[in-house]
Amino acid sequence: MLFRAAVPDFNLHPSAASRKDAQKQAKSMPKVVIYTTLMCPYCVRAKHLLQRKRVHYQEIRVDLDHDQLRAMMSLSQRRTVPQIFIDDFHVGGYDDMAAMEARGELDPRLGL
Repeated sequence: MLFRAAVPDFNLHPSAASRKDAQKQAKSMPKVVIYTTLMCPYCVRAKHLLQRKRVHYQEIRVDLDHDQLRAMMSLSQRRTVPQIFIDDFHVGGYDDMAAMEARGELDPRLGL
């Protein structure tokens, strides 16, 4: 009597339908921009929250580019980091984003 080991059926090549779903989801995701500095614990917390949600974001380091710092201050009317934007919506800093999360307002804004 021969015994065969059960071999899992791994689909290594996603179907065209699943690729289209991923492309559609990527297109529906808003653009997230976070202005940060290297030594900022609230910046780290904000990035971790977005990473846990698997949200792609653009990080702009204002400690490396003073023109970007001026742009951030002009857009947000604030001097502190992080400053977080979802599309054209100014979230504010990490505390503001955490409060949105606690109220259940962050996921809908992120398209999740």
